[in-house]
Amino acid sequence: MKKNSGFTLIEILVVVFILSLLAAIVAPRIIGRTDEAKVAEAKVQIRNFETALKLFKLDNGFYPSTEQGLQALVEKPTTGRIPKRWREGGYLEQKKIPLDPWGNPYVYISPGLHGDYDIICYGADGKEGGEGFDADITNWNID
Repeated sequence: MKKNSGFTLIEILVVVFILSLLAAIVAPRIIGRTDEAKVAEAKVQIRNFETALKLFKLDNGFYPSTEQGLQALVEKPTTGRIPKRWREGGYLEQKKIPLDPWGNPYVYISPGLHGDYDIICYGADGKEGGEGFDADITNWNID
């Protein structure tokens, strides 16, 4: 007699049912947290920019201008006030300025209205102002 190995249709249906049940329970918890994770990521990126800007100032005695922008942290500026002791390799580990978690560029203003510089992420809607996940995330107002 030959032995047939494999799964029966009922066994496969039971496994699919169990996986579907787990997905129905776990998915809403994970999906509801994506916007919260994006806000947290934006705050971390802004803090990383602040650290890099402080290192830039420590080396050069000034912060990059608004025109030079955050790009001055990854490539030596060629316009405006040229840093004399710019660190070879830049000031950010990743050699590019990341977009915010929603795919928009961060806004950098120096001198800022709230300090030496302002860094702004416009939130989920990509527009100034807003509430909830559309609210602006700023370096002077991070919890």
